[in-house]
Amino acid sequence: MGSIGRYIFRTTFAAFLVILVSLTAVIWVTQSLHDIDLVTSQGQSILVFVFITGMIIPLLVLVIAPIALLIAIAHVLNKMSTDSEIIVMNAAGMSPWILFRAFLSVAVVVSIGVLVISAYFAPKGLRMLTDMLTEVSADVVTNLVQPGRFVSIESGVVMRIRERRSNGQLVGIFLDDQRDPAQRVTIIADTGELLDNANGTFLVLQQGMVQRFKAKQPDPTMVVFDRYAFDLSTLVHGQQAVKYSVRQRYLWQLLFPDPKDPSYLEQPNEFRAEMHDRLMAPIYPIAFAVIAFAYLGAPRTNRQSRTVSMLGAVGGVALLRLAGFVSTVFGATMPWMLSLQYIGLALAFGGGLFVIHRGLIIEPPAFLDKWLAALVERVTRRVATQ
Repeated sequence: MGSIGRYIFRTTFAAFLVILVSLTAVIWVTQSLHDIDLVTSQGQSILVFVFITGMIIPLLVLVIAPIALLIAIAHVLNKMSTDSEIIVMNAAGMSPWILFRAFLSVAVVVSIGVLVISAYFAPKGLRMLTDMLTEVSADVVTNLVQPGRFVSIESGVVMRIRERRSNGQLVGIFLDDQRDPAQRVTIIADTGELLDNANGTFLVLQQGMVQRFKAKQPDPTMVVFDRYAFDLSTLVHGQQAVKYSVRQRYLWQLLFPDPKDPSYLEQPNEFRAEMHDRLMAPIYPIAFAVIAFAYLGAPRTNRQSRTVSMLGAVGGVALLRLAGFVSTVFGATMPWMLSLQYIGLALAFGGGLFVIHRGLIIEPPAFLDKWLAALVERVTRRVATQ
């Protein structure tokens, strides 16, 4: 790679990193707000909140990286065209392939990163997210119930404690259970402790009273107890084995699934569709680079509009990714649909490389170009007068 190639590689890769980090941060913050209840209602620290929500970052990078690469290539090509660098290179006899190789090098680096993230880091992050959420919700009394607050630990179950001592003992317990429509159970106890054994998880209460309000009976039934065990097994999930979804499987688990895996036996078509989607994920950055350069890489004068070419590149990329998405979604039930993404990628590579090799300029019809230029001018004038 010559000095020009290194210049293009550095500029494009730096722009890619800036765009990738910016878009990932914005989308991560937006998605994190959905889980803010981990801090507000479940009593978790901000560090736990950041750690849990941070597990989706590899998946976000996997989705955003090809788009960030497209934006970076379009930005660099537009800048080089504005500065007349592409025209000078073309006038000096430089082949479009030489210019394209620098962008292709960036696309290959991005593809390798996407492959690694798709094969390991994205499913690993989703697994850690599932494990962490399971752990957070496993001990509902420890994580949810805070002294002095009425907290709904499940639909129909409200609990309040006055104090939690350093040894884990709960003091001043109020528990209201309305899950059974036939009766409502209210429990008041002086103290209580959590007990885990082979039979499940129980809240062992001491020195209290149970009130049962049965339907169609005006008066409750009250029982005073010295020791009473309230079953929490249906409210906790720590005893249950974590079952990972197809999206949470590593790439090699999709390529060589365990024939005895219950999930694979239940949904083999989903495994196959996900496998094809993972295998194609590293190809999309290269395909996006081909499409972007085919539309924007040809030399143009400053008087030639690049707006339509930019829209064409975005439209081509969107259409290609939509074909892949449709192929993955419907391929689980109709296996022949999986070929749609292969056909789309083949057309994108074939058409794009042909345009690059021949040095063709993809331009819209003259009437469309004039109409778009007039539209842009009217919009610009209107915005300037406001």
